[in-house]
Amino acid sequence: MIRSEILREIAPILNPHLVVCNIGLPSQELHMIDDNERNFYMLGTMGLSSSIGLGLALAQDKTVISIDGDGSVLTNLGTLPTIANNVADNYILMIIDNGSYGSTGDQPTYAGKKTKLENVAAACGCENVVTCQDVDAGKALQAAIDSKQMTILVVKCDSGNIKLPVITKDPVVIRDRFMTAVAS
Repeated sequence: MIRSEILREIAPILNPHLVVCNIGLPSQELHMIDDNERNFYMLGTMGLSSSIGLGLALAQDKTVISIDGDGSVLTNLGTLPTIANNVADNYILMIIDNGSYGSTGDQPTYAGKKTKLENVAAACGCENVVTCQDVDAGKALQAAIDSKQMTILVVKCDSGNIKLPVITKDPVVIRDRFMTAVAS
């Protein structure tokens, strides 16, 4: 499976929760699959979905799911020790690990070589790290939500992209409707 297929499969699980989605194609794919006010699409900052999601989880009680890519997490490795040392049991970081920088042309990442993000997360002190294959993403995500424990979920999948348009929704509109969803 590729990332867009995983997102399509987990969209019903994501739907009732607050979701912060990684920059580029992941946000575009989620927008196409299930655009709603509980989704916050990253449009301009690589590597910060996990940080924004953690801050949001610490600030309120609703379940927050950050969808990030291996390339983005590698650009902001400081997020993993920050997550480990600021536990929010309403937070799930779902790293879709396709071993590539998908939004910029599928160049390989180090996660596609020797670096195992699940090991990095554990070494940083994250206590609940789960690794699964793409076909088990939905089951693993639901289990993480049901556990009510902060979870780092690393989903291994194939590299690949679908063609789709950029998000044309104004960033202010995305922000405002998400803030309304957070407050409700």
